[in-house]
Amino acid sequence: MSARRFFPIALPWFLLLIFGLFTAWLRYGFIEPPELAHLCDDGNGPAWCGARAAIVLGFNSYGFGIAAIVVTALSLIWKKPWLAWLAAALGVLAVILYCYYPGAVALLIGSLRLVRLQTNSMMMTPGHPDRHGNRQIQTQP
Repeated sequence: MSARRFFPIALPWFLLLIFGLFTAWLRYGFIEPPELAHLCDDGNGPAWCGARAAIVLGFNSYGFGIAAIVVTALSLIWKKPWLAWLAAALGVLAVILYCYYPGAVALLIGSLRLVRLQTNSMMMTPGHPDRHGNRQIQTQP
């Protein structure tokens, strides 16, 4: 496989890894430290206290898991690689931020869908006569 074909295939997986690392930092470096939580206790804390409260509300209400499942269902309906990547990314977010079961399902299905769409795009070479889907069946001689 040439570097020209490898880069578009590897890029979504690399971005998913970066997103997973960011989400891990979000949990362990931004949500869980008690000293950051105490800064927001009195109501007049730093400007990022609203974002932290929204993230905490998102996993307390199971919102990240629900969003991951909805996007996963959409990725199964529409054959878009970016939607499959988004399902996998929301699955990572949900798993790391306490919504384990729907996050794991979304991560698994989103990843499998992304692999399938990437495989389908690799199989269609530019010179393939049926790449536009005319689906003509030829009889054998």
